[in-house]
Amino acid sequence: MSILRFIAIASLPAALLPSPALAQASPFVLVNGTSADVGEVQIRRAGTQDWRKLTTGPSAGARGSVDFKDPDCAFDLQASVPGVGPVTWSGVNLCDVKSVVLKRDSQAGAWVDYDE
Repeated sequence: MSILRFIAIASLPAALLPSPALAQASPFVLVNGTSADVGEVQIRRAGTQDWRKLTTGPSAGARGSVDFKDPDCAFDLQASVPGVGPVTWSGVNLCDVKSVVLKRDSQAGAWVDYDE
């Protein structure tokens, strides 16, 4: 058996294996973990300036499904909080998550928890 034929046969099983799926943002549940109702939620790819409407913000403690798909993972979310103004949650990872919980504290600022 020639060496080229051996290499071709040996590499055949690897060629038949499915390639790993690329990570991408997919639908998730948005949870308002702040103590206030939030207004319309906007989204932009991290590092860009183009905000676009994502969904109506859920009331304090409520959750809502968000049908969102994008080839990227890192996003910024922004919503208006009464008495505070616009609040931005930066660098939110929307790949392979079931839920994103918006959190905010006047001392600590804004952050997210995942999969609550």
